[in-house]
Amino acid sequence: MVASNSVEAMAYSQPETFIAADVGGTHVRVALVCESADAQRPVTVLDYRKYRCADHPGLAEILAQFIADIGCGPVARGVIASAGYALEDGSVITANLPWALVPEQIRQQLGMRALHLVNDFEAVAYAATYMASNEVLHLSGPVEVQQGAALVLGPGTGLGAAVWIPQGDRPVVLPTEAGHAALAVSSDLELDLLRELRRTRTHVATETLISGPGLLNLYQTLCVLRSATPVCATPSEVTAAALAASDEVAHEALATFCGLLGSVVGDMALLYGVRGGIYLAGGFLPQIAGFLATSEFSARLLDKGKMRPALEQVPVKVVEHGQLGVIGAASWFLLHGR
Repeated sequence: MVASNSVEAMAYSQPETFIAADVGGTHVRVALVCESADAQRPVTVLDYRKYRCADHPGLAEILAQFIADIGCGPVARGVIASAGYALEDGSVITANLPWALVPEQIRQQLGMRALHLVNDFEAVAYAATYMASNEVLHLSGPVEVQQGAALVLGPGTGLGAAVWIPQGDRPVVLPTEAGHAALAVSSDLELDLLRELRRTRTHVATETLISGPGLLNLYQTLCVLRSATPVCATPSEVTAAALAASDEVAHEALATFCGLLGSVVGDMALLYGVRGGIYLAGGFLPQIAGFLATSEFSARLLDKGKMRPALEQVPVKVVEHGQLGVIGAASWFLLHGR
């Protein structure tokens, strides 16, 4: 799927070559891509790099650095996949980036002819045909993917989600802002957590607890409820301590996180009539795949009363996000951006 970084210069001059960027709250993944002759896998990745958002003053500088790093000439067209809500003036409301995101300004700075914007998990959903090769773990349901709508969801810096709906050779993807919907709880502990969080805010969004930063919020709130002194200061430290069983509250936080995630995923599957598979593509989920498999995730996903038999027929898989964002953004561009 991915060619060597030592691509000959003539490959970069092909008319169909363009940039695809997957903008997350922590990293920006950028690829130089072109259309493939394979209808099942329409995108060829010519070069691919990853950059830390905090190391650069903006996306324009990251894209300029990418162009310099791979040594290609000016690129006329591109597509950005990012979380957030696009306003009529072209700017993007996003809570998780360290700098403003205004695609038109970026286009002008880089001298590009066209630069399109697509929701980040909408883009990932457009990479649905690549999901099988990125599978990390099959969690529940039949192995074979069924016909019907698929849900792509993942906790990273926020919680992203999109629904992929098959429609011949031009699938429809429904982007969502599921991470900003109100958090629904199902146990006494989760109700206690919600009450504690409500002391400092009027709206507790789903991604307040179901995201990378959300895991840290969950851990810190549990420390308050358990009258424990926090030891972990970052989401990665909570994850490491939970997996190593070196911090009881961290372990409880990750277990609670998995249960809440299962409940949210089950709700979304019912809301959108998902039959064609659930793909969990969040940045750190592959790291906790084993923990997730033995947690209450699947039980909570299926615990939907009379609809349990329907959910039991939906395959649920953890997939490696990796290049799915840039491949999906490029796939969207080939369908809608030209």
